[in-house]
Amino acid sequence: MLDKSELKKVSKNDSEVSPDEIARFDKMAEAWWDPDGDYKAAIAFNEARVSHFIEKICDHYNRKSNTANCLRDISILDLGCGGGLVSEAMASRGAQVTGIDASELSIEVAKRHAAKSRLSITYEHTLARELIKRQQKFDVVINAEVIEHVPDQKGLVKQCSQLTKKDGLVILATLNRTITAYFIAIIGAEYIMRYLPIGTHSWGYFVSPLQLNSWASLAQLKLMQEIGMRFNPFSKKWSFTDSLKVNYVQTYRKL
Repeated sequence: MLDKSELKKVSKNDSEVSPDEIARFDKMAEAWWDPDGDYKAAIAFNEARVSHFIEKICDHYNRKSNTANCLRDISILDLGCGGGLVSEAMASRGAQVTGIDASELSIEVAKRHAAKSRLSITYEHTLARELIKRQQKFDVVINAEVIEHVPDQKGLVKQCSQLTKKDGLVILATLNRTITAYFIAIIGAEYIMRYLPIGTHSWGYFVSPLQLNSWASLAQLKLMQEIGMRFNPFSKKWSFTDSLKVNYVQTYRKL
């Protein structure tokens, strides 16, 4: 693992990640794992989306998703892993998981929780470009709810591709740049329901499925499937939908 002094403070000129975003998520990290805390809606959201991730990975590698170790020996990179919500879900199914994040505090939270859960996960306080320099590649790269927080979004998609083995999978999950998404994800989730802290999202960084697919195509990724997600405020549950107006997930194969 890199010593914290080796990963320098990100400057305002760095296009890969915003320092303001790092600071914001540092404050959020400690509460990510509290099922009764401020982010219980996010935890419920994660439970729904990881079930889809696992299903897509198993379909691609001819596994049965309902078996305990269905991801055994599959190497997965959780790029922008935060406190480890996705990483732990994958590791608990037998995957060899590496989680990286620009936030040192998030990585420390993830490491402590993985130890508590007795899961073997490689967490590292680093950026994607460092893994690319080492020529590391993975069977699956997951980039979930990260792209809407970085300035160089096209570059991030390219990095996901560079870190994926030929015929491997890249899973991208983000928010669509629609008026509907603005009202639901920002006005509703942040200002009215207070599911997330005010300022968590910036609508200007939301990305349309068409734009994301165009960047992916340039990065030698072929779209295999896309699906939307929606939240029921009454049941407090997430479900999948054909509508991509708000949250959506795209699954790609590396050519």
